[in-house]
Amino acid sequence: MLFKDRIEAGRKLAKKLKGIKNPVCLAVPRGGVVIGAAVADKLKCPLDIIVARKLGAPNNSELAIGAVSAEGDLVIDESLVKKLGIRHEYILSKQEDQMKEAERREKIYRSGRNKLSLKGKSAILLDDGLATGATMEAAVRSVKRRKAAKIIVAVPVAPWETVERFKELVDEVVVFSKPESFWAIGQFYSEFPQVSDEEVIKILKQSEFR
Repeated sequence: MLFKDRIEAGRKLAKKLKGIKNPVCLAVPRGGVVIGAAVADKLKCPLDIIVARKLGAPNNSELAIGAVSAEGDLVIDESLVKKLGIRHEYILSKQEDQMKEAERREKIYRSGRNKLSLKGKSAILLDDGLATGATMEAAVRSVKRRKAAKIIVAVPVAPWETVERFKELVDEVVVFSKPESFWAIGQFYSEFPQVSDEEVIKILKQSEFR
C-alpha cells in the first residue's frame, strides 16, 4: 500500500504542489474532497468543489464509458462505446441522469455558497486517484471556461498512460505515484472507506474559516 488513507495521501501530494502561485483547490466529490482539504490546509489556500459524474456501462456501473459535469460537459470513450456496442439512446439517458445527480450534489454541498473565482488563479483539480480519468476530464472541461491562469491536475496515484493523456489537456499534471500494475484506486490505500455527503458538507464548511 502507498497510503494509509486519503488524508495521508493528500499531505504527501501537497509536498509536490508547494510553490504554485495563487492556488485554489478544486476537489471532485466525494473522495477527492478529503484529498483536497488536506492539500488546501498545507498550501493555505481556498477549497471548492468541481462536480462531475461517471457514466457507467450497461450491466457494469463501475466501468466508465464517459463522464459529465454539472454544467453538461460530456466526455465519451468512443472506442469503448463502439467495442461494447452501446446505443446512443443509452448514453443520452445516462447523461441526463448523472447531470441531475451532479446538480443535486452541487446544490447540497454548496449550501448556498457561490463558486470561487478562478480568474488569475492556479486551479488545482484534485481527486483520490485516476483510473480512466473520464470524470476528471469532464471537470477539466468545466474549469477551462472560468479563466484560470493555470490548470493543474493533481492526484496521489494514476496509471502512467492516463497521466500522459492529461499532459495534453492541462498545463501541468502532478502525481505522487504512477505504478505499473493498476486495477483500482483503492488498492493503493490501507483504508479507503466511502465518503458520505455529510462528511463532504462538514469539510467544506470548515474550509470557509481558512
